[in-house]
Amino acid sequence: MHPNPGMDPLTATAASGLRARMESLDLLANNVANASTGGYKADREFYSLYAAPEADSESTMPVIERPWVDWSQGLIRSTGNQLDVALSGRGFFAVTGPNGPLYTRNGSFQLAADGRLVTSEGYPVRGAAGAPLVLSDGRSIDIAHDGTIRQEGAVIGKLELVDFTSAEGVAKHGNNYFRATDPSVRPAPLSGTPVEQGKLEASNTGSAEAAVRLVSVMRQFEMLQKAATLGAEMNRQAIEQVARVGN
Repeated sequence: MHPNPGMDPLTATAASGLRARMESLDLLANNVANASTGGYKADREFYSLYAAPEADSESTMPVIERPWVDWSQGLIRSTGNQLDVALSGRGFFAVTGPNGPLYTRNGSFQLAADGRLVTSEGYPVRGAAGAPLVLSDGRSIDIAHDGTIRQEGAVIGKLELVDFTSAEGVAKHGNNYFRATDPSVRPAPLSGTPVEQGKLEASNTGSAEAAVRLVSVMRQFEMLQKAATLGAEMNRQAIEQVARVGN
């Protein structure tokens, strides 16, 4: 929804800017909340200018056209945990969610009571053709760069690693999972990206960067509030002057 076309240009533009800044604050708050979430990909905003059909050609208003996902690589850090894995490059780990396949960059896996390899939310990690990966607790686990899992030299299975030809058909499902939203965009087997065992990818949301952006947005918000107040005051004075002339 866009500002009321009956508003004066100053107030309408300020109101549109305030709405856009509030949306930015929501994105920033979510990024900050997930600054320590493994494999999290930050949300960014893309701006455009809206011109109301009723407005003159010089009256444009800033709006957030759509948020977009920052796919840049997060820092990979060593954990020493043999069930932790990270992708050093493109791609996703595939898991089985409540309603079908989901994809994640968070390789912080664990063993369920029945031996299945699962995510921290309990979603089974997918092996070849979507089959669950069942391991023996107490035995050493070796995960090769291609995702092959071995225990005591025996191959247990292989992580299902995928990538998408276009990020346009992939959307966030919760804060740390993704799902395919476009039937024409299908996951393809991943190649060329090594799996790093005993490591995790950190969030690509920098706490310092988020703090600086938060301060910047708050200052812009204050300036827009002052502009909206100024517009309202100018309207009040104009109405009073018209009333005096009428008398």
